[in-house]
Amino acid sequence: MVGQHRGRILLVVVALFMAGCTGMVPSDMSSGGSPSTQTGTPDSTAVAPNGSVEVHFINVGQSVSTLVVGPTGETMLVDTGHYNDDGKHVLQYLQRHDIERIDHLVVSHNDADHIGGNAAVINYYETEADGIGAIYDPGIAASTQTYEQYLDAVEEHDVTLYETREGDAIQFEGVETQVLGPPEPYIENEGRNENSLVLKLTHGETSFLLTGDAEDDQEASLVEEYGDQLQSTVLKAGHHGSASSSSEVLLDAVQPKAVIVSSAYDSQYGHPATEVLQRLADRSLPTYWTATHGDIVLVSDGRSISVQTQQDAPTAPLELRSGESIEPGTSGAVTERARLGGDPAATQTTTAVADGGTPVQGGELSLTDINADADGDDRENLNDEYLVFQNNGSEPLDLSGWTVEDEAGKRYVFPNDYMLDAGATVTLHTGSGSDSEHDLYWGAESPVWNNAGDTVIVHNSEGERVLRRTYS
Repeated sequence: MVGQHRGRILLVVVALFMAGCTGMVPSDMSSGGSPSTQTGTPDSTAVAPNGSVEVHFINVGQSVSTLVVGPTGETMLVDTGHYNDDGKHVLQYLQRHDIERIDHLVVSHNDADHIGGNAAVINYYETEADGIGAIYDPGIAASTQTYEQYLDAVEEHDVTLYETREGDAIQFEGVETQVLGPPEPYIENEGRNENSLVLKLTHGETSFLLTGDAEDDQEASLVEEYGDQLQSTVLKAGHHGSASSSSEVLLDAVQPKAVIVSSAYDSQYGHPATEVLQRLADRSLPTYWTATHGDIVLVSDGRSISVQTQQDAPTAPLELRSGESIEPGTSGAVTERARLGGDPAATQTTTAVADGGTPVQGGELSLTDINADADGDDRENLNDEYLVFQNNGSEPLDLSGWTVEDEAGKRYVFPNDYMLDAGATVTLHTGSGSDSEHDLYWGAESPVWNNAGDTVIVHNSEGERVLRRTYS
């Protein structure tokens, strides 16, 4: 039986020393109430699916950074890459995807290859964008310049920083977010890896387990404490695929349908380790590696997960290294490679549409034109940024309550009682105007569609995805 444990969040009072600052979090932390504090064991009841959740594993070389975009556009960024690029790759990715605010910045642990971009991300979002909502940190300090710079940025911009432990929950609309580690008290003499902040994200029938750099001792602790509650659709391999992580006992508890590995192609540590790849192969687990697949985007509709990658590459664990490398920071669209759960992609009813993507589960609506780059200044000519949809069916199509979204979660809802006649088209303009039979207006105050590449996602009124089109 899963044991009870305290769920608490402490507000970290960042008081850096005037000279010779060690960068340590002070021990005299004051208690801070938080709406995200939960007590007791995780509730296994999943949040009812509504819209889609995107989990982006950004290709940052021998490091890790994961962006989560919820169904309402709320955002979570877990880790920010390596200190050697000062968050450059992560910031570029966030800017390309029009992420204007980080609602939750999660620090899995304070090693410099996970917090390398913390200072840069905090400084950028607090001075040039819409800010950082709060930071969640396992509370074990590091005596590095990277850590000091992170705390300096927190103090300078007065960003709320919570010490976060097992039993806590981060309130993330549309996504059940459980904190499963680090345990209390800490284990392994407060080693940072073995006290990683571990998250389980659940959307409907799908789930993602993010384990930071947890190694065998923390993995054993997780299995002992939570058992089959660890079951998740996708597992991010611990510690970049190190031999000390992704143990047999954890894999057997999680029972993932796919595994993600984030590490460099020429990792000086030999990540992912042959022992790990063999364990994954023994369980026939498709494995995606940022070094060969590039950016990996998983899109959950609550029933199944679309796996999308920049580059096609082997997913058989023992064949990963035969794929071609892709440099960190490489831009480019992602393409669906597989689906996890739900109906397999090959059995869906599809209708191929020239230049219009591949509609699924019905196939009546197609996207016939995307004009992402308006004439002149996009911001001054919003109605020249538009999408054109067509009804390919033989009957009028009721689009009432259907939604159109971009990769960043910006959403348009079709008006009630809007019918698109058989064979007819409708143009959805980004700006404002009076809706008519063939022209609809988003009413956005700034451009929606990224000129350098984006994804158009359409769900029907039941929340089922009926169209996805990525362009670059």
